[in-house]
Amino acid sequence: MSLLDVKNLFVHDIRTGEEIVKNLHFSLERNTCLGIVGESGSGKSMTAKAILGLTSPWLETSGVINFAGENLLNATREQLRMIRGQKICMILQDAHASFNPLYTIGKQMSETFREHFGMRKKDAIEMAVDALEKMNIHHPAQVIKKYPHQLSGGMLQRCMIAIAMTMKPDIIIADEPTTALDAINQQEVVEEFKRIRELIGTSMIFISHDLGVIQYLAQDVLVMQNGACVEYGKSEELFADPKHDFTKYLIERRLSLSEPFQQSIRHGGIHHVRAN
Repeated sequence: MSLLDVKNLFVHDIRTGEEIVKNLHFSLERNTCLGIVGESGSGKSMTAKAILGLTSPWLETSGVINFAGENLLNATREQLRMIRGQKICMILQDAHASFNPLYTIGKQMSETFREHFGMRKKDAIEMAVDALEKMNIHHPAQVIKKYPHQLSGGMLQRCMIAIAMTMKPDIIIADEPTTALDAINQQEVVEEFKRIRELIGTSMIFISHDLGVIQYLAQDVLVMQNGACVEYGKSEELFADPKHDFTKYLIERRLSLSEPFQQSIRHGGIHHVRAN
C-alpha cells in the first residue's frame, strides 16, 4: 500500500473559475522520492499546498489525498496542524520566509522541538545543536545564537532540513528548495536530501525546475503542464524514453545541453539544468 495516494485532485479558483490543478493522480511509496517537474505556473507548488491544506480561502480543493488511511481533504484544521511537521514536513523555496526574523535560529528550532516532543527547553536546545551537527554545520552552538538575516540562504536551508531530519516525518515535501542558492550550495543541499532518505527512510516529494536534480534524486517523476499531468512514471524509463512532446522538450532541450551531467554524477557532484 502506498504511503500517499492522490486521486482526482482538482484545485479550483472560485473567483475566476480557473482550474489550477486538473484531475491529478499519483502515489508516493515508502522510502522513495517522487520528483514533480514543470515550468512556472504549471501547478507544482499548488499541488504541494493542497496536500497540506495550505491553499488560499478562495481556492476550492476536491478529490482524494489518502494518507495513513485518511483523506486529508476531510481533516479538520487541528488534525492538519498535527500532521504538518510531525508527519509531513514542507521545506519552502525561500528559507528566509520560513523563519521569524525577530527570533534566533536556536529559539525557533527549540520551540518546534518542544511543541512536538514535549521536552524541556534545555533539552530542546541541545537537540537543536545536535541536529545542526548532523548537517555538518560548523560551530552549531554559535549558529543557534544567530538571527535569520545573519545566515546565508544555503545555511538557512540546512537549518530547515535539520529540523525536518529531527522530526523524522513520514514525508518531506521540498518545494524548489535550491532555486535561490548558488551552484555550490545547491549541490550540498541536494546531497543532504539524499542523505536524509538513506539515513531515516523518509519519503520525499521534490519539486524542481532542475531536471538534473530530479534525475539524481527521484525514483518516480510527474511532469506537469498547465495544471495537468502530461507524463508520469519511473525516472529511468521517463528520461530514457519520454512519451509526451512536452517531456521530450524539457529533456532534449535542457538535459541534452549538458554532457557533464553524467560525469558530475560519477564524480559525486550534480550538474544543474533548469527547465525554464
